[in-house]
Amino acid sequence: MKQGLFVFAILLSACAANGQPPLLTVVPQVDLGRYLGTWYEIASFPQRFQKGCTDSRAEYRLRDDGTIDVLNSCLRDGKVDTAKGKAWVVDRGTNAKLKVSFFWPFRGDYWIIDLGKDYEFAVVSAPSMKYLWILSRTPKMEEHQYQEIVGRLKERGFDMANLKRTDQGNRTDR
Repeated sequence: MKQGLFVFAILLSACAANGQPPLLTVVPQVDLGRYLGTWYEIASFPQRFQKGCTDSRAEYRLRDDGTIDVLNSCLRDGKVDTAKGKAWVVDRGTNAKLKVSFFWPFRGDYWIIDLGKDYEFAVVSAPSMKYLWILSRTPKMEEHQYQEIVGRLKERGFDMANLKRTDQGNRTDR
C-alpha cells in the first residue's frame, strides 16, 4: 500500500501546476548514455510521497525501445520502498526534457536544469519550479559544490526556504 501511495503522490505532484511560473530553462545538451545509472538524492523540495524516506535514490536504465526504466527507492521504516516507472525524451534537441510515468495515464515533467561537466551532479525540476531535486553520483556531495548549486538556483528564482537536505539515514548498498 505504501508503494502505491508513493507512486500516486509522485504523479500528482509532478502533474500539478498552478499559475504562471517563471520561464525555466534546461541544460543545452544531455548525453543520455552518460546520464543513465544511479543517482543519490542530496536535497529536494520535500514532497508528501517522500515523507519518512531516507537514503533516496533513482536508477535509470535504457530499454530496447529507447525509453528509460526508472526505479526510485528509499528506506522507510527500515524497509526499502520502491516505485518503478518509465521515462522518455520529449525534446530530442537537448535530451534535457523528459516525461516520466509510474502508471498510465499519469505522467510528469522531468527537466534537467543543471548538470556537472562530468555528470557528477544533476538538478531536476519541472516548469512550475515547485519541485526540485539535487542529485549526485555519490552518496555525499562536497559542501562547496552544494553551495554553488544552491547559489545558481537562487539566481534562477527558486525559493530556497523550501530546500531540505536529504536524510541519509543508514545508507546501505541495496
